[in-house]
Amino acid sequence: MTLSVPPIRKVYQGVADRRQMFRMFDRHAQRPNRWQGDDDGALYRGEWFEIGGAEHDHMFEILPPLWMRGDMFALREFLTGSITSVFFELSIDGRLRHFHGYCDLAEKGSPEVLRAAIIARESWPVRAMTPEERLEHIWSATHDDYRGYAGERWPRCLQGKRTVLCYEGRRGTTLKLLEHLTEAEISAKLPVHLRYLPDALAA
Repeated sequence: MTLSVPPIRKVYQGVADRRQMFRMFDRHAQRPNRWQGDDDGALYRGEWFEIGGAEHDHMFEILPPLWMRGDMFALREFLTGSITSVFFELSIDGRLRHFHGYCDLAEKGSPEVLRAAIIARESWPVRAMTPEERLEHIWSATHDDYRGYAGERWPRCLQGKRTVLCYEGRRGTTLKLLEHLTEAEISAKLPVHLRYLPDALAA
């Protein structure tokens, strides 16, 4: 499976609770040939989302961190290759907030680059979402039973792409590629408080 993913991306809107945090540690758990592909690291590298202060402290206390640098620490256990979790405690607009992100520690300075990207994204003057963030939030929030990956019944060029189950009225439910959802379907799958946020161009 080959996916084209942006280098740094927010994958959930709002503050994830503990259950959601652990669930999103591996948003790609259902993918075909898990851990057998060369691009496993690309699926995770640069993903980030906000968590609560209690969740941040809980992860700090689980194991001694691999390292600590001021407002961030890295988990000792690697997810795949040189990819591991980095947790941030950042002051943004005068408020202390907490985040989780995946960094490739083989890339020099990747935690600092991710920290800068999070601060820049969360400092937008107007609350908004990019089209990509809408799709990522839908993927993160959808239960495993209602999302998956295009398999052998799909054309070869589409196999491995992410799918979600959609309700189409009298036609019942059908699987659609996440990237092919219509504006109406995207709106229906977003919680009400996110449906009417203005679009923002990705930086």
